[in-house]
Amino acid sequence: MYIFKKFHSFITGINRQTIEGIPEFSAVTTLDGEQIDYYDSEIKKLIPKQGWMNEFTSTDRWKEYTEIREQVQQTNKINITVLMEQFNHSHGVHTYQRMYGCDWDDKTNISQGFDQHGYDGEDYISLDVKKLRYITPVPQGFITAVKWNNNTAQLEFLKQYYQHDCVDWLKYFLTLRKVDLERRAPEVSLLQKDPSSPVVCHATGFYPSSVTITWLRNGQDYDEDVDLGETLPNEDETFQKTSTFIIRPDEWKKNQYVCMVEHKGKTICKILTENEIKSNTNSVHCCGSAEAVIRLVLSALVGVATVVLLVYDIRSRRTEQDQTYIHSSDVTALS
Repeated sequence: MYIFKKFHSFITGINRQTIEGIPEFSAVTTLDGEQIDYYDSEIKKLIPKQGWMNEFTSTDRWKEYTEIREQVQQTNKINITVLMEQFNHSHGVHTYQRMYGCDWDDKTNISQGFDQHGYDGEDYISLDVKKLRYITPVPQGFITAVKWNNNTAQLEFLKQYYQHDCVDWLKYFLTLRKVDLERRAPEVSLLQKDPSSPVVCHATGFYPSSVTITWLRNGQDYDEDVDLGETLPNEDETFQKTSTFIIRPDEWKKNQYVCMVEHKGKTICKILTENEIKSNTNSVHCCGSAEAVIRLVLSALVGVATVVLLVYDIRSRRTEQDQTYIHSSDVTALS
């Protein structure tokens, strides 16, 4: 069974603006169904939609991609005009859509690409990536199919793009996202519905999933009346976990209770106080012996070195590759 990572682009054009707030042209790129950029004819800027894209958007290449989207916007107007003529539509609201991209399975290294064009929500023409031939289910698309199938240079470009370049970009963005995820430390909060309810130590936003939550009483491990929850995924691929502790409020005055969360060699502690539960805004406290602190510092240095190496590898690979992740054939008109 293949588990494909997905890198897809979506382009939508309308022959005229009919509803306020809906642009005549828009373009979106997604990674595994998660939007990573956006452009439309109103803002006229390519906007990153994920924080981990900042490593990439800070380069001059990002400006180049904005210019490509502007060119695609102009080509889109031509395409809608051509399609309206081919379908004998002289008035009314009409749309042109394009979806293209690639899927890749990191276990088998198997990949597959697709490139589909639509008009008014119906299939117009698509590329059979394996046979490297355009096919159309409607007679109106025959002229475009013949023209594009006779363009051998363009077909060779598409072969290179879908077999190699698109997958390389998919891997690149997966690496950027992973580097960002590896930086994610737990956010720890102490929660309680009311004074008679159990206290919940909630750790969230961490990656990878391995985490340890321990309660301490007066500096010693304490597991009485403690219920440890399962590790659950968040929508952004990070994880969360809870540890619920049943304790009477008067016990806080007699003993010191601490929730200790350990993740990737780092330790975060929350001291159980009424203020901490109410606000959840107190600064994070450190806990542990001097030896433990030394271990934490060393682990942090190793983590930083790993990130630096990954980023260097990303930059090196991008320097060696000149192909844009925004499909340059977008600027090719239908006829």
